[in-house]
Amino acid sequence: MRFWLLALLIPGVVFLLVVDGRNDYRALDLLIQDVYDDALLEPAKVLENSIDFDEKGELFVDPPFYIQVMLESRAGNRKYYRVEEITPAMSALAGAETRELSGDTLMGMPGLPRPRRLPSTEGMPEFYNAMYRNDEVRLVAIWRDLHYAGNRRQVLILVGESVDQRLQTRQELWRDSLFRDIRMVILAVLLVWIAVQWTLWPLSDLRREIRSREVDDLMPLDEEAVPKEIMPLVKAINHHIDLSREVLNRQARFLADASHQLRTPLAIMRTQAQYARREPDMERMRETLDAIIQQLGRTSRLTEQLLSLAHASRNDPSPQSAVDLAALAREVVLLYLPLAREKRQDLGWLGDDAQDGGAEAGPVWVMGSDAELHESIANLVHNAINHAGPGCTISVSVGTDGTDAWVSVCDNGVGLDPSLRESVFSRFDRGRRDRKVTGGGGSGLGLAIALAFAHRNRGTILLKDGDPRPGGVGLCATLKLPAHHPETDSLA
Repeated sequence: MRFWLLALLIPGVVFLLVVDGRNDYRALDLLIQDVYDDALLEPAKVLENSIDFDEKGELFVDPPFYIQVMLESRAGNRKYYRVEEITPAMSALAGAETRELSGDTLMGMPGLPRPRRLPSTEGMPEFYNAMYRNDEVRLVAIWRDLHYAGNRRQVLILVGESVDQRLQTRQELWRDSLFRDIRMVILAVLLVWIAVQWTLWPLSDLRREIRSREVDDLMPLDEEAVPKEIMPLVKAINHHIDLSREVLNRQARFLADASHQLRTPLAIMRTQAQYARREPDMERMRETLDAIIQQLGRTSRLTEQLLSLAHASRNDPSPQSAVDLAALAREVVLLYLPLAREKRQDLGWLGDDAQDGGAEAGPVWVMGSDAELHESIANLVHNAINHAGPGCTISVSVGTDGTDAWVSVCDNGVGLDPSLRESVFSRFDRGRRDRKVTGGGGSGLGLAIALAFAHRNRGTILLKDGDPRPGGVGLCATLKLPAHHPETDSLA
């Protein structure tokens, strides 16, 4: 950041100073030109006023003494002048081409170059540059119409000087101005560099503070110790720290819960294995081995659920595609039919019946991950089989109202108290049911996994009363997702 700030600011400041210096040079040139032109115009005006008629009506020039001092040549400032009478007289000299004029020299140096065109007004000076005797000179021309006793005469006054003195003065002033501008550029660059360093100093302190922290230090940064310009950055970093702390806390809780849940069945299997090794009776040994196999099955299921929960808790998005909920739910029902029959339960598919009594034929489309939605529905069905109780009926249905689509798993089992329906989505929460009544075990992860996969696919799970039974109602778990319309979306 520091490099780019300097790379943007310093060239910009230098460019502005260069442009400003160039404008100063132009203004300086004009000032030098005006000063020297005013000095050149003064002797021309004196000569203009020194022209008069004698008694015979002839023109003569009688300059005062100080004009000689003004026209005296010095080193580096050679002066030239000429006063001539235009003959024959022209009808008008205003704006006349000088190459068409001829005249007699009354005073000064013949051959002094005239301007290309005379001024448009009598007495108005015309400044121009020309070459005279291999010397570049700056000249001023003034013409006059003189009248005396019926006589009309026209005169042209030319006064010039070499440009050497002007050039020398200009170079000296330019040199002083250049040195002054260079000092200004250096000072400006230095100030910009100091300002950038000073401005970015809080960022350097922030970087040092972050780099000096321990790996496990997730305390938020102090927002009061930074300028308000970078406070949004600090807030964003603190927000990221909060998210990281939440993820780490969630992982820590998950590892603690997982280790606790796995430690007990592993200890039981170890005890059973040691008992089987010491047991001389083969029949009792088989019973112990059968118990170990059952415990291994439960532990395997727990391990699979823990892995599914870890996958569902990730923050990275899953690939999305169009999924037919009806086909997916039918596949899950067929998958769990053997388990339901083993527990003497009636697991059935009600078809594409809407939850509110309507009917929706054909596929029910949503956008999501096929594998994750399959896992979510499977956990709902497995949870119903595991906890509804033997001899109950479990019905799976799919429906949509055009805006939302759903899969409902309803049973007429022991149900769940409404006050516990929020807590059962927590990990390892079994809803405090009496497992002797339902005959279900489980680890309390099924609904937590189902809800996590639903959230990853922009959905949710709702619990409400299920099918009626003598003395109460069962439980109905509904996976609800935004509906997808392939034809409408493809046209859009």
